[in-house]
Amino acid sequence: MYPPAPPSSAVSPIQLAVAALFGASVMAISAFYIHKRSVDQVLDRLLNLRRSRRHRHHHRQLPDDEELEFSDYNENAETDNNVSIWRSNNKLSGSFDDRIEDSGGGVSSSIPAASVPKSKRSVEAGIASSSANSDSLDNIHLISSDLPPVRIDQRDGEEKHVSHSGTAMRVGSAGRLATPRSAGSYAFDSAGDSDDEGTELEAEDDQDMNLTQDQHIISAQAENGNYLHVQEPEVTVYEAKSNTDHADRKADTDSTSILSNNYVNSNSIFPPIATLQESVSAEEQEVLKMIHDCLDLRDKYIFRENVAPWTKTVEKSDLAEVKKDPFYFAPTEASSHFFRMEDGVVRVYGSEGDTEELFPVASSTTFFTDMHHLLKVVSVGNVRSTCHHRLRFLEEKFRLHLLMNADREFVAQKSAPHRDFYNIRKVDTHVHHSACMNQKHLVRFIKSKLRKEPDEVVIYRDGQYLTLKEVFDSLDLTGYDLNVDLLDVHADKSTFHRFDKFNLKYNPCGQSRLREIFLKQDNLIQGRFLAEVTKQVLLDLEASKYQLAEYRISIYGRKQSEWDQLASWFVNNEIYSENAVWLIQLPRLYNIYRSMGTVTSFQNILDNIFIPLFEVTVDPNSHPQLHVFLLQVVGFDLVDDESKPERRPTKHMPTPSEWTNAFNPAFSYYAYYCYANLYTLNKLRESKGLPTIRFRPHCGEAGDVDHLAAGFLLCHNISHGINLRKSPVLQYLYYLAQIGLAMSPLSNNSLFLDYHRNPFPMFFQRGLNVSLSTDDPLQIHLTKEPLVEEYSVAAKVWKLSSCDLCEIARNSVYQSGFTHAAKLHWLGDEYFYRGPRGNDIHKSNVPNTRISFRHETWMAEMQCVYAGKARVPEEVDH
Repeated sequence: MYPPAPPSSAVSPIQLAVAALFGASVMAISAFYIHKRSVDQVLDRLLNLRRSRRHRHHHRQLPDDEELEFSDYNENAETDNNVSIWRSNNKLSGSFDDRIEDSGGGVSSSIPAASVPKSKRSVEAGIASSSANSDSLDNIHLISSDLPPVRIDQRDGEEKHVSHSGTAMRVGSAGRLATPRSAGSYAFDSAGDSDDEGTELEAEDDQDMNLTQDQHIISAQAENGNYLHVQEPEVTVYEAKSNTDHADRKADTDSTSILSNNYVNSNSIFPPIATLQESVSAEEQEVLKMIHDCLDLRDKYIFRENVAPWTKTVEKSDLAEVKKDPFYFAPTEASSHFFRMEDGVVRVYGSEGDTEELFPVASSTTFFTDMHHLLKVVSVGNVRSTCHHRLRFLEEKFRLHLLMNADREFVAQKSAPHRDFYNIRKVDTHVHHSACMNQKHLVRFIKSKLRKEPDEVVIYRDGQYLTLKEVFDSLDLTGYDLNVDLLDVHADKSTFHRFDKFNLKYNPCGQSRLREIFLKQDNLIQGRFLAEVTKQVLLDLEASKYQLAEYRISIYGRKQSEWDQLASWFVNNEIYSENAVWLIQLPRLYNIYRSMGTVTSFQNILDNIFIPLFEVTVDPNSHPQLHVFLLQVVGFDLVDDESKPERRPTKHMPTPSEWTNAFNPAFSYYAYYCYANLYTLNKLRESKGLPTIRFRPHCGEAGDVDHLAAGFLLCHNISHGINLRKSPVLQYLYYLAQIGLAMSPLSNNSLFLDYHRNPFPMFFQRGLNVSLSTDDPLQIHLTKEPLVEEYSVAAKVWKLSSCDLCEIARNSVYQSGFTHAAKLHWLGDEYFYRGPRGNDIHKSNVPNTRISFRHETWMAEMQCVYAGKARVPEEVDH
C-alpha cells in the first residue's frame, strides 16, 4: 500500500530547482551589467586621457622628413638583433593617471602600462601624433599598421600584450627561470631551451621585470616561435602565454586588454638566436671551490702506486712459474728496513740506526681535522642544494641519452660477435668466504660427509672428543633428516634491522658446533671440511669461466699467530683459482675481546694485525707461507654492524695504547689506523716489488654519514654505500672521485633497506661507479649461480637493458683487485685509458656510445667544479 501524498502546501524539489536557477540567472545578469559599466567607465577615462594627451603634444609634430625617418626606423626595428629588456622592479604605486602620464602611451587593463624614460618621450610623441590621423574613437583604439602589438610566451590560450609607445619591437620572455643549474643567474643558452624539461617560469611572471643597462638577457625562441631578442635597456615588457600557431587572429574582446579589436600580427621572421654562456654567481663559485677542495683532500690521503701496473715489465718466466705452482716459495734475502709501532702506526726506517722516516703518513689529528672539515661542507645548505641539482641534472641527462641512443647501443651490441651478457667477465666484488656456497650445496656436502666419514673426530666439546656421527646423534639428527628448511641458514623477515639474528644464520641448524666444524678453518680438523667445500665452489666458478669472485676471510686480531694459521690453511689445502682473489676482513669487535680479557687496549689488536705483515714484507723467510698467501690478497676490509650507535671522534683522540676502556672505537677511528698502517705497508711492499693491498671496507650500509666521509678520504672502493642517498654532497663527491661501490641490493633487502627503495638504479643513472655483488649467497640466494641471480633480479625489477648489465659487469672488473695481465685479457689491450679509447666492445660488449657519454659527462662535471682548469690524466686510477 502506497503512503499518502504530501499536503499541497509542501514545496516540491522541482520548484526549488526552478527558484535556484532563477536566482542564479538574476545574479549573473546583474554581475554582467556591473562589470560592463565598470569597463565602460575605464574605457571612457582612458579615451579622454588619450585625447587630452594628443592635444597636449600636437604642437610637437615632426616634419615630414623626420616622420619618414622614424617610420623607416619602425619598419627596421623588427630585424634589430641588439635589443635588451629593461625590467622594472618597482611596485604599482601612485594614481592611475600618473602612470598613464609617465608611460606616455597605450595601456592594457590586464597588465600595468609599460613605462618609458622621459628621454624617449619626444620621439614617441611624434610617432603617436603621426599615427593618429583621425578623431574617430575607432581609430583611437587602433594601432598603426607599422606598429604591430607583440604576443609573448602565450600559454593555454591566454594572451598578454606589450604596450607600445611608438616603437615597433618584438620582445621575448624575460621571466625568471627556475632551472637546476643556477639559483641566481637565469639565461637561455640556445634555441628551444625555454621548453626544456625541468625549466619552469615562476610566479613572478606577472610582476615588473627590471634590468639595469649593464644586464643583457638573450631569450631563446621556443618551438611556438614566441620568443625574441630584445636589447633596448629602457623598455619595460610583460610576458604573454600562448600555445597557438603564428597566425593572424583577433584579440579577445573582453576587458583583458584595452588593445581590443586589434589584429595581432606575429608572422614576422625572427632574427637568429644568439647564445649566452651562463654566468656563475659568487655564491656558486664558493660552493664549487669547497667541492674541489674536498677532492684535493682525498688526493692527499689516497694511496697510489708510483709506477702504474701497465708500465711495469714482468718476466714471462715469473708468470709461468706462478701458474705452474702458485704455492712456490723462492727464498728471498731480507732487506735492511727497520720498523717499530709508534702511537698506533708502524714507522719504517732505512736501517735500525736511522731517524728519518721513509714513508710518513698523515697524523690522526690531521685526519680527524680534515674529516670534520668535510662534514662541515656536507652540512652547508647551498652546497647541498648545488650538489642535488647537479645530480638531478646527471640523472635527466642519462635519460635523455637513452631516448636518443638506446637503439644505437642495441645495434652496436648485436655487431659484437660471440659476446653477450653471459660471455663477458663479471666479478663478485663483495662476498664473504664462509657464506660463499648456497644452502643446497651445503646440505649436500654435510650429507656426503655423514655418509663417507661418520667416524672422523671433528670437535672437542665438554671435555671429550666427538666424531661427526656422535655430534649429529647429540643433536638427534640423521643425514636423511637434513634439508634446506632444517638447515635454517636463509635470511628471512626476522633478520630485518637485526644484525645479531643475521649473524646467527651462519650456524647450520642453529648449532654453533656445526659452524665450527664446517665453516671454520681453525678447528680440530684444521679446516679440512671448509677447504673441500671451498674447492667445490671454485670449481663451479671455473666451470662458468666468465664469473669471478673476491672472497673475504677473517683475521680477528686476537693473536699474531692467526696469520700463520690462515696462510698454512691456504697452502696445505692448495686453495687457488685463477677466478678468485682474496681480501682480509677485520671484524670490529674490540669491546668483546676487551670484556673477555683477550686484549687490554686497542693497541693490542693493531699489533696482532700489522706486525706480522711488516715482518714478512721485510724478511719473507720469516713467514714463508704467509708470503705466498699475501700474493693472492688484494684488499683489506672492515666489517660489523654499522647501525650500532657511536660517538663522533674529536680532533684530538686518545692513542690506541691509551684506549683501554670497554667501549668500541668509532668506525672512523678503526678506519684511520687501518689506513695509516696499510699506507706504510704498501709503500714498503711497492719499494720491494711486491703486490700492494687496497683498503676496501664495508661502509655506508647503515649508521651515520661519518662512515662515508671517512671512506671518501681513505678508501679506494667501499661495499654497500646505500646511505649516500641521504647526503647529496657526499654522493656527488663519490661520483667525481669515481669511488667504486660494490652494492648488494638483495642483501640490503634482508637487513636494512627494502629492494624497491634501494638507490642502486639512481646511482647507476647518475654515473656513480657501481657494481653488483652477492654478499652472502648462503643466506640470500637460491640458485647455483648467485651472481647471475643478483643481475637477473635487478634487470627485471629495474628494467635494466643488456647494455646496462654489461656496463655494470665492466665496472666490476675495474673495481676488482685482479692483476693487470688478467684485466688486459678480459677488457682489452688499452683498458687503462679513460673514455672510449679504453673500451673494446669485442671484450666488454659495452658500446662506445655509452662509454663516450659517461666519460664526456664526467669530464664536463670536473671542468665545472674546477672552473675549466681540471687536469685529468688519460689513464684510470691505479
